[in-house]
Amino acid sequence: MRVIPALLLTIATTLPAAAADGFNIVIPGRPGVPVIINGVDASYRVIEGDWGLQRRVHVQPTIYGGRPVDPVPNVGHYYPSLGRTPGYGRLEIEPPANRKLPEPAPSFSEHWSAQSAPMGHNDVPMTPPPVIVAPPLEQR
Repeated sequence: MRVIPALLLTIATTLPAAAADGFNIVIPGRPGVPVIINGVDASYRVIEGDWGLQRRVHVQPTIYGGRPVDPVPNVGHYYPSLGRTPGYGRLEIEPPANRKLPEPAPSFSEHWSAQSAPMGHNDVPMTPPPVIVAPPLEQR
């Protein structure tokens, strides 16, 4: 009676280990973004080989049907991040020395200043109100 559960447990624990030895199909996480493995586009391709972080040894995967990808894009524009100089220099035309010069620009200047408001000369009015003397308080 105990042999059957032990046999089923042994089969159930060995199946996941055997599943990693087969082939895998690579599906990109986002459409239009290729999965590149060792310079080969492996999107929607079959990969064979046990590789990754699960083993102590690294085996080069075999990619069936992949195509090599150019690491440096072959474009007609200059991108300084690639570290290469452009195919041609700047196309500048040097004007002749005896050409007609344009009119000089009009002069322009601006001036800003700030100052305080004028203060009154006399804070006391000309006719002050009469001073009323209050009677002294009686002390108890």
